[in-house]
Amino acid sequence: MLWSLIKIVVFVVIVAALTLGLGYLIEADGTGLAQARITLNGVEYTLTPVMMLIGALVLLLAVWLLLKLASLLVALLRFINGDETALSRHFHRNRERKGYEALADGMMALASGEGRLAIAKAQKAEKYLHKPELTDLVTAQAAEMMGDRKKAEETYKKLLTRDGTRFVGIRGIMKQKLASGDTDTALQLAERAFALKPKHEEVQDTLLQLQAEKADWSGARKTLQAKLKHGTLPRDVYKRRDAVLALSQATEIENRDESIAAAEKAIEANRNSPDLVPAAAKAARAYIAQSRPRNAIRVLKKAWESHPHPDLAAAYAEIEPNETPDERIKRFVPLTRINPDHRETRLLKAELNLAAEHFPEARRSLGDLVEKEPDARVLAIMAAIEKGEGAPDQVVRGWLAKAVTAPRGPQWVCDNCKTIHGEWRPTCTNCGAFDTLSWTTPAQSEVVLPAQANMLPLIIGALEDKSPVEDTAVVPEAAPGMIDVSPVERKPKAPDATEPADAEILGEPNEAARAEAAAGSK
Repeated sequence: MLWSLIKIVVFVVIVAALTLGLGYLIEADGTGLAQARITLNGVEYTLTPVMMLIGALVLLLAVWLLLKLASLLVALLRFINGDETALSRHFHRNRERKGYEALADGMMALASGEGRLAIAKAQKAEKYLHKPELTDLVTAQAAEMMGDRKKAEETYKKLLTRDGTRFVGIRGIMKQKLASGDTDTALQLAERAFALKPKHEEVQDTLLQLQAEKADWSGARKTLQAKLKHGTLPRDVYKRRDAVLALSQATEIENRDESIAAAEKAIEANRNSPDLVPAAAKAARAYIAQSRPRNAIRVLKKAWESHPHPDLAAAYAEIEPNETPDERIKRFVPLTRINPDHRETRLLKAELNLAAEHFPEARRSLGDLVEKEPDARVLAIMAAIEKGEGAPDQVVRGWLAKAVTAPRGPQWVCDNCKTIHGEWRPTCTNCGAFDTLSWTTPAQSEVVLPAQANMLPLIIGALEDKSPVEDTAVVPEAAPGMIDVSPVERKPKAPDATEPADAEILGEPNEAARAEAAAGSK
């Protein structure tokens, strides 16, 4: 309000000043004051103030006309020299200026988040410029900003009709389909966009993501090779992700009962990324099936150096499935010597000694994990040790109660959205991110439990006590990473008539269920 008042006052002052000045000039005309005398060829001319003002205006007009004529002459000379559009540009320069000003205003409005104003300016620019390849793009992006997907898609389709804007149109429609959840059409559009511009990094990533979601592992590997070729992916990252894709191929082929091809893909995946745990475990099992135990041992030891993991220990146990517990402890020595202070190595040694009923050694293997990292797996092993050493029933129950409420320990967690997965996957089931799962301890690990984890009684099956009992105890849920390292043949411990049966306290299965579990471990 105040600013409007100031502008009105300034306008009135300027009009008043012009009026007073013009009146002064009229009054001074013919009085001899403020006159100019010009002598030309002996003739003297007397100019009044009004005449001088008119002369100044005529002079300015003459200079303007002279500049226009000079500009026309320059355009004519350019046309003569071969520039066929020089004259047309000269006569349409004003329209172009207005058009580009409108286009600039539209882009500024688009950057400011004013969608309607951007569309209006784009329409005005099209009226002057007749360049839809520029104005349609502004219109489409403004429509997207306003949430008008229909108008945006129609505008992008117009861009498909011209060679210079076809890629922009395809990319725009692809993003529209992704936003609406139509991934099938988005995949087809991504493939077309990739064919037009294989070096475009965003299109590469989108195509790779969609191919991974659709389990098109062969196509994804080709896209990954293109990223490496065009320099948008470091070689070490390429090897890792190619190993993930090869491992996914192996799993898919294995589901079709093509064991030889699956073994080749698994071995290839391990060769590209030796520290990828799922690839190492699957490659080791492939070597075991081919009766090549030395290769399996080499693969597992190499992976254990980088990332000790229960799956690697389980695969190592499958090399000799029929050995005794003491023989297994000796055979695992080369593996447990690698990273001896690692948490997984200590837990593995504890489980091996549990299976062999070496309870003091199992306790020494755990060390201070009970105090520093008391997760469900550690506490469950501790309960088994106490039971094996003949501790009172209430002590065993206390450890089991702690295991029920304790964190579940490391699991497969998505680095992107922190979703917990029961088993390793190439893509996250929640956010769809590719190669983001890592074996780590989640913030709230009690939410999801791995499906492949075995119950504690399968670890301490050698402690079976067949004595009947009326009482039962709480059984902890499966602890992540708990593996069955005990051999098929177990040596049962003599029952103690003074204690309840282990099957009642620890929730062990009956003889038929235990026999079935032992057969499955083969």
